[in-house]
Amino acid sequence: MVKHFLINPHSQESPKEDILELEEKRAKRVNDSREAKEIIAEQVFNEEDTLKHVYGRVVVKIDMEGKNYHRFEGGMTIRRERIYNNLNFRETSPVNATVISSDDIPKGVEILVDYHAVHDSNKIFNYKNKSPQIQYYSIKTNDCYLWRDKKEWLPMPPYELALRVFQKFDGVISWMKPEQMTDTLYVTTGKLKGNVVMTLKGCDYECVFQDTNGKEGNIIRFLPFGDERVKKEIEAIAILDELTEKVKRGTLLVGISVSDCKTLNEYYG
Repeated sequence: MVKHFLINPHSQESPKEDILELEEKRAKRVNDSREAKEIIAEQVFNEEDTLKHVYGRVVVKIDMEGKNYHRFEGGMTIRRERIYNNLNFRETSPVNATVISSDDIPKGVEILVDYHAVHDSNKIFNYKNKSPQIQYYSIKTNDCYLWRDKKEWLPMPPYELALRVFQKFDGVISWMKPEQMTDTLYVTTGKLKGNVVMTLKGCDYECVFQDTNGKEGNIIRFLPFGDERVKKEIEAIAILDELTEKVKRGTLLVGISVSDCKTLNEYYG
């Protein structure tokens, strides 16, 4: 097969102004299309739903694009395409859900679910296919971690909330960062609230969600007394009184990460 290429020796590059104008028109078309889809999605999300749950499950609706936005202090919001440069689905997958029907959770309450639960195996198909951005799921109760009471996130039994514990660097080098203590949590809810506990390995599960301020939120949940429903073992294996006293005195720091850890009084002050 022979290919022939026709080249016009008299052709010239388009003026820079024309190229910029074409790019602006293309960007405007993309933005207008996205805004139209978001308006439809918001309308669908606010509609009344009649789905009913079955025992052991919670029916929810989820904005699949909820994590793809970030709001700055001044109020400006930008789109954040997280999934293209982050392969950690715990951070990129949507977990904010609104309850449609449940045994124990009021209708309309916002909850955080396991990102694995947002899967086609739990998806409700052929219901209100008006917007691909709004999806409906029937999720197991034990895959629901927290629910929002006004502005405060509360754990759903048997889960509890905690903070990681950090050791301050007391040397003369000022820029040394605190060091996280492994398998150690400061419990902030439930029967063990106010205590530092030793846990099994890898029990500080960090939920990454979209907060009401339009920014990423982070909460640590764990199972101090296990979960008989799914035969998960007890994760809090010892109360560490000495470390608890150090946290209360401010010798040890608490927080989610090295960048936000503080003394207990500063963290809640």
